Amino acid sequence: MTLIYIILATLAVSLISFVGVLGLALSKKKLDNVLLVLVALAGGSLLGGAFLHLIPEAIHEIGHDHEQLQMIFIFVILGFLLFLLIEQGLHWHHCHTGEHGGKACADHSHKKPMSKLILIGDGVHNLIDGLIIAASFMVNPLVGLVTTIAVALHEIPQEIGDFGVLVYGGYNKTKALLFNFLSGLTAVFGGLIGYYFAEASGGVVLYLLPIAAGGFIYIAASDLVPEIKHGERASRLALNFSVFVAGILLMLLMKYLPFASH
Repeated sequence: MTLIYIILATLAVSLISFVGVLGLALSKKKLDNVLLVLVALAGGSLLGGAFLHLIPEAIHEIGHDHEQLQMIFIFVILGFLLFLLIEQGLHWHHCHTGEHGGKACADHSHKKPMSKLILIGDGVHNLIDGLIIAASFMVNPLVGLVTTIAVALHEIPQEIGDFGVLVYGGYNKTKALLFNFLSGLTAVFGGLIGYYFAEASGGVVLYLLPIAAGGFIYIAASDLVPEIKHGERASRLALNFSVFVAGILLMLLMKYLPFASH
C-alpha cells in the first residue's frame, strides 16, 4: 500500500506542471499578485512541514539516543547546505555558460534563460522531491501527506513561472507544457528509487527526513521569504504575512487529522 501512496503522490506532484497554462489567462499584473500569494503560502507550509512534522518525526523515531539526536540536527544543516550548493551550482552554470556569459547575471533585466538548463534543473529537483516523498511515506502516511502538500505548494508558483520562462525562451505553448511535464515525471522515478532503496536500508529514511527539512527551511528562508517581505503597500505586506502564517497553521492542523497518531 505504501508504494501505491508514493506513486500517486509523486504523480500528483508531476501533474502540477500543467498548472503553468493558467498563467496565460491572466495579465502580468494579476499573475504577479497571484504568484506572491502562492509563494507566501508555500513558504509557510515548507517551514511548518520542516519544524512541525519532519524534524519531530525523525526525533520520535530515534527515541532517547542523544548521539543520534545530535546527528538529526547535523543532517538538517547538511540538507540546508546541500540545497544551497545545488542552487549555487545552477546559478553559476547559468551565468557562465549562457549566450551572454557573465552579463546574464550582471544584468538583472536580462530574463531570457537557458531553457534546457531550466528543464534539467527542474528534473533533478523533482527527482529529489520524489526521494523525499518516498522517505516520508515510509515513515507513515501522515508525514508522507504533509510532505507531499508542502512540495506541491512550493511547486505551483514555480511551475507557473517555469512555463512562462520556457515560452519566453522560445518553446511554443504545447512543447513548453510537454517538456515541463516530462521534467516533472522525474519525481515518480525518485519515488520508486526511494521506496526500493529504503526497503533495502531502512536507516536511510531516518536521515532523509532531516535532510528534507533542511532543504525546506533553505527554500523558504532563501527563496520564498525574500519575495514576500517587500512591498509598496501595507495591505500587500499584511496579506503576504497572513497567508504565510496560514501555511504554517495548515501544517499544524495536519497534526490533528484522524490518522495522525502512530
